[in-house]
Amino acid sequence: MRFNERTISHIKMKYKDVFDTLEQYDKTREWPLGRVRLDVTLHKRTVKKLRELKEKTKKPISHLIEEAVERL
Repeated sequence: MRFNERTISHIKMKYKDVFDTLEQYDKTREWPLGRVRLDVTLHKRTVKKLRELKEKTKKPISHLIEEAVERL
């Protein structure tokens, strides 16, 4: 099956994030997906606030942190 230039351009635009991920893998040979465990040091009051927010929202602390970082 042959595609014309317009169809190829449409596919590239529609799946740009997939192509970027594959390009990143080609460069580094590491998938930029998944999760990584990280040790950080926080103030006790910050940990207390995170635990309170965890109880209120019923979400793990890691998800709360990820959502906050994504909003930046």
